[in-house]
Formats: sequence, C-alpha cells, structure tokens
Amino acid sequence: MTEESYCQEGPCVPPSFFKLEAVIVCAGYSDFLAETLPHNKQMFDKLVVVTEYEDKATRKLCEFHHVECIPTDALESRKGKFRKGAGINAGLEALAMDGWVVHLDADIWLPPQFRVIVSDLPLCPERLYGIDRFLVNDYAAWRKFLETPRLQHEDKGWLHLNAWPLGTRVIASDGYIPIGFFQMWNPSTSGIRRYPEGHTNAGREDGLFAQQWPRARRELLAEIVGYHLESEVAPMGANWQGRKTKPFGIED
Repeated sequence: MTEESYCQEGPCVPPSFFKLEAVIVCAGYSDFLAETLPHNKQMFDKLVVVTEYEDKATRKLCEFHHVECIPTDALESRKGKFRKGAGINAGLEALAMDGWVVHLDADIWLPPQFRVIVSDLPLCPERLYGIDRFLVNDYAAWRKFLETPRLQHEDKGWLHLNAWPLGTRVIASDGYIPIGFFQMWNPSTSGIRRYPEGHTNAGREDGLFAQQWPRARRELLAEIVGYHLESEVAPMGANWQGRKTKPFGIED
C-alpha cells in the first residue's frame, strides 16, 4: 500500500457526491473573462469572481452572467500592486469549501468534458491537483478553433495534444508544482483553507501555496488540458504586476 495509490483513509475512489466550487481573481482581464466565464461557470456548483472596485467591466460581466462578484481593495491595485493571494482569500470566504475547490485564472478556458471527467476520477482529498494548458496567443485563430475545433477528448479513450503548443510545467527542487492558473484541492480534508499573502505580484504566492503539500501529494491531472488565452506572445510574468499586454479581441 503506497501513498501514490492510497489516501490515509483508504483507497482513492470516485466520490458518490462531487461538489466543485471555484474562485477567479480578475483585475483588468475582463476581455479574457468575457471568453471564459460563460463557458467555465457551467462546470461548477458555485463560482465567484474577485476584482478591484474600479474594474467596472468585470463587475458588469459578472452581473450579466449572474455570477457572484466580490469587489475589494485587498488587491491594492490602486497602489500599483497586485496582491493576488489576498484577493483569492476574499473569494474563498464566499465559498462553502465543503467539497473540492479550484483556484482558476481568468484567462483559462476549461475543456468541455472537464466536469464529467474529474467527477469520475479516483481523486484523493489529501492531494493538490494541477493540469497542463495549451498556449493560445491569437484571437482570430481562437475564434476559428471554436468554429471548427480539434478534438481534445475522443471516444472516452483518446486525449489529443496537438491543438496548440503546450505550456511549460514548473519543477521546483522537490518536483512538480501545480501553479496558480489551476489548482484544485479539498479544504476540509487538507485543512488548507487560505492562500498565502504578502507579495505584491502574482509570481510567488501560488508556488508557496502548492508547496504546503509534499511532492507525493502534488499530482498532475493528465486527463485534462486547459486553454490559456493570450493576446500576444509575451514573456512569462508580463502581467504579474498588472495588465500590460494588448486586449484579447479583434484589433481596430
């Protein structure tokens, strides 16, 4: 009996009751959220969006799609900072956290079969789960893809990885780290109910959060690949201290 296949309470088996909540922090990313929110919200029992007070576009989107929006000054964006961990915690406080929770970036579009697949997996509530993502950095190509999509999941037995280039995984000194674009965990079992705070950009707190689980309990969901929408080819961290890249949409 190894930790790789067993939780402390016994074998990992698909749950008879599967509840899934999500929190998204969106500050200056309403153009991405307009693409992802109508689709992703269907995957969750509850989803909340945290934003800054001055981001009226994000607040209006949430109102239109009937998604709870939590405006806050905790992000400190008015001071030129981006305290993402504090924003995530503001969202977590609005969730029941009595099942699974996903922290999801506003620019991640989940595959249509996401909910069906994860609800049938033998998940272990003592683990933190991450996924891979395709890099989509062209709006026109993305719209064409949605019109004539290349399959990701086919006949319940094939996972295709040729739709877009795959993003890089993060490997720390102790191994794989599910980074902040998608992190799924069970707060009730893990006892982890808050995100680390204190940094002024989005480049550190997600790693600290993930490393609260030892490597044996950090796992890649190989069955799922998200779509990371980008408005242009940009270096890693381009928007970690606030939005710098061009809008995601049709250029004038």
